[in-house]
Amino acid sequence: MVEILPPALLALLRSTPELGRSCLVGGCVRDWLLGVPVLDVDIEVYGVAYPELVRVLSRHGRADWVGKAFGVVKLTHPSGAVWDFSVPRRDSKRGPGHKGFDIEFDPNLGPSEASARRDFTINSMLWDPRTGELIDPHGGQADLRAGLLRHTSQAFPEDPLRVLRGMQFAGRFGLHAVPETLTLCRSIAGAYGELAVERVREEWLKWATRSVRPSMGLAFLKDSGWLEALPELAAIVGVPQDPEWHPEGDVWTHTLHAVDALVADPDWRASPAERRLVLMMAVLLHDVGKATCTRTEVRDGRERVISPGHEGVGADLAAGFLRRIGFQETQVDRVVPLVANHMVHSEDPSPRMVRRLSVRLRPSTIDELCTVMTADASARPPRPAGVPRSVQQLRDAAAALQLEAAAPAPLLQGRHLLARGWLGGPALGALLKQAYAAQLDGEFTDLEGALRWVSEAAWTGNNQSEDRSQGVDPTDGTDGADRQGGPPSA
Repeated sequence: MVEILPPALLALLRSTPELGRSCLVGGCVRDWLLGVPVLDVDIEVYGVAYPELVRVLSRHGRADWVGKAFGVVKLTHPSGAVWDFSVPRRDSKRGPGHKGFDIEFDPNLGPSEASARRDFTINSMLWDPRTGELIDPHGGQADLRAGLLRHTSQAFPEDPLRVLRGMQFAGRFGLHAVPETLTLCRSIAGAYGELAVERVREEWLKWATRSVRPSMGLAFLKDSGWLEALPELAAIVGVPQDPEWHPEGDVWTHTLHAVDALVADPDWRASPAERRLVLMMAVLLHDVGKATCTRTEVRDGRERVISPGHEGVGADLAAGFLRRIGFQETQVDRVVPLVANHMVHSEDPSPRMVRRLSVRLRPSTIDELCTVMTADASARPPRPAGVPRSVQQLRDAAAALQLEAAAPAPLLQGRHLLARGWLGGPALGALLKQAYAAQLDGEFTDLEGALRWVSEAAWTGNNQSEDRSQGVDPTDGTDGADRQGGPPSA
């Protein structure tokens, strides 16, 4: 681990007498053993009381008491680096929720005893920076090598958040939980309601953005009995699909294949975290509407399984799910249109269709929708994975119109008409909406054509079809429309 530690931190740990009994702990040791980037370094110091630790660290930079309740001191080093130091503690459960613990700092605890409070064995390993020794009192390294997720002690059920942590660890590192751990998880399945929504959200964020086998995280939720706390997901277990189109099985099985197919997409892996999050949640939820829309029907002389309208129903269910687990509205707004439109690959990608689709998807994009649809299509083994022809045609059509990354901006703005003598008001706003709808239909392609369209429309304020502008809201195209008035006099 020496090679990944900042030299300044290594020198500090090795040269400061009061830090003579300190170890790197938790996730940084795990990630080092796995060969994945170490994002955070946590140091636990033994034999030093909390106030003394603050005093010692203050000689080496700014020491902030950011976690008094948990014995955490954040050291900001003169180099600009920030490291977390803590003292060992005992946690005693006294009530529900993540705040229902009595915490006692005990500098006399040794590494083995202190690590017993951690959730899983893979997170209970320590590394001594002075000797280079890996301290592994609970067998975490062997479990990591075997791909096993195992609780550290029988105190595991005291914090129900550990189940959701198990979900994201299973997905991030491709781990199977041992039966004994699943039994403990099932014993606290009713405690989901104790969890603070912000803590729930953080675990889903990690699962959605860092997983290498997200299906294993979802399988862990099901096997642990915690899927029942998430009714939108629990409802798709066992929902049948037509075997001709979905030879892989039910909707749940298809969803597991779909999230793994997304992770296999190089574009997803290279995306920023926020984009990875939106795409993963859209793929996770794309078929939740099938739980209520699926039925059998005789078509062409044979019984088929169909799910008409599941994308629209699923969009509403997805919004409710995301809000309950604490997602921001800006994130909900990006996921929902991807769920609502994931069946458009069956339509002819005409210029009109592509333009209107790009508007329906806002603030998401056709490029993102194509990624979701590709994951959907690639989740049907033994059928081959890959980009379906219909999805590639949509992507090509959007690229030809330069609409793969954004919807078209309205060509006609309120200021263009105000400069020509129009007065602002409801009539002007309605006209601008009609003009944007005409632009999407391809009736004009530049401002000159838009002005010609206005002139030829012989606008009276109510002589255009109201449904033409339905669903079209050019939010940046109605400037100046807040004043009463209408077209200039003849």
